[in-house]
Amino acid sequence: MAAFCIGRIKVKDVEAWEAYRSRVGATIAQHGGEVLFRGTAAGSFSGGVDHDKVVALRFADLAAARGWHDSAEYQALIALRDQGAEVSLLLYQE
Repeated sequence: MAAFCIGRIKVKDVEAWEAYRSRVGATIAQHGGEVLFRGTAAGSFSGGVDHDKVVALRFADLAAARGWHDSAEYQALIALRDQGAEVSLLLYQE
């Protein structure tokens, strides 16, 4: 079953965030993942918006998603990610 990672993002440092974004795609692809969409908050129908950006990733299964997140390549980017933004990564299974 497919697995999805939803990232809720509040950018703190645009330069650091763009540096992270320019490198993270290769780590996702290495694990068979794909970016379904990236978006910027445009409002809310219900509840508050505590982030300004969102990303949705799809992987073949939970093992692939976990493999990506736990990989040395992705782990090496976490300090840059955290410098650039407050990020929550949520994992879902189809």
